[in-house]
Amino acid sequence: MERMPTLALDEPPGEQPPYEDLPPFDPSPAPPSEPPSSPSSPSATTVRSPRRRTAAAMAAVAVLSGVVGGAVAQALDDDPPTAAPTTSAPTVSRQLDGATLDVAGVVAKAGPAVVGIRVAGRGGTGAGTGVVLTADGEILTNAHVVDGATSINVTLAGESQSRPARLVGSDRAADLALLDVDAAGLPVAELGRSADVAVGDDVVAIGNALALRGGPTVTRGIVSALDRTLDAPVGAMTGLIQTDASISSGNSGGPLVDATGKVIGINTAVASGGGTTAAENIGFAIAIDNARVVIERLRGNAPASTEVAYLGVSMDDPRDGSRGATVVAVEPGSPAAEAGLRVGDLVTHVDDKAVDGAAALAAAIRAHQPGETVRLTVQRGQEVVLTARLGAR
Repeated sequence: MERMPTLALDEPPGEQPPYEDLPPFDPSPAPPSEPPSSPSSPSATTVRSPRRRTAAAMAAVAVLSGVVGGAVAQALDDDPPTAAPTTSAPTVSRQLDGATLDVAGVVAKAGPAVVGIRVAGRGGTGAGTGVVLTADGEILTNAHVVDGATSINVTLAGESQSRPARLVGSDRAADLALLDVDAAGLPVAELGRSADVAVGDDVVAIGNALALRGGPTVTRGIVSALDRTLDAPVGAMTGLIQTDASISSGNSGGPLVDATGKVIGINTAVASGGGTTAAENIGFAIAIDNARVVIERLRGNAPASTEVAYLGVSMDDPRDGSRGATVVAVEPGSPAAEAGLRVGDLVTHVDDKAVDGAAALAAAIRAHQPGETVRLTVQRGQEVVLTARLGAR
């Protein structure tokens, strides 16, 4: 089953780190792990098997689910942030008035709607977290928590006996899944608006950290950054909230809550340090505004689109500190070739959205539908604006 995503940070200084999947936490003895393998290219984003890394010295963006097995570190994959252009005055943090965050009050409001999840499958057993969306038992979690599970059990707040859960639907690309338990009158999480979140806002993370007995773990922090992009095995994840609230294996699918007790994100990945690189308190959550769209589709059991917008380029992150995505190959006859893209071009914007890295460009293209037309702002000694009609893959 899928493991918690972890961002690898053990590359030499000045180079873009690769990203990896970390194994979920498992209280039972874990078998010896294979040594980590080196990426084929020090600058290209690299994804490794979730079962090939141990918790030993490494840096990785880890998926926060926990396979109930010895290692505590785990991995998903992260990429450079997407820097959106500012078109209006930035939102001011609600904490500038000096008010103290009432963590106990936040937990009292949001905690009853947080559940622990245990899964079993061919890959072993695992643990994660969920958020109650409806009083009759609809629960949101990460797709990687339940991927490959043959049985899913949920422990509701205040209950000792777990309940069997049914998988309603899952979207691996969005890393979200919807579960259902036979229940009535459950406390329901209040969903906020991630569009209202500002860097510096206080947040609280609640979840089944390390699958520890005795109820969920609560940590606090701030919103460290917005609109981050992770280059995951199933494709780029965009619009993520970065936080320094401590999150661990087993936290996957749990809520990131604002100072009013409203859910603004679903915790999905964390970066950990190792090798020659230090990383502390760098976690990522799926913005709740993006999650709402997926939730509605999963409720209707509608599948994700099988067609993905296609540009036809191979990209890399700039090695000279530039912001954008460097074109390293253009497929003949592709939309990119017809638009006039060249090897060596630095793509800085798709339409009016700034691009900061190869994963961000891939995500910007995937956000469109096949057949749509996009404007590509390119630097090649001077600024050039190209128009591409996207194909389908």
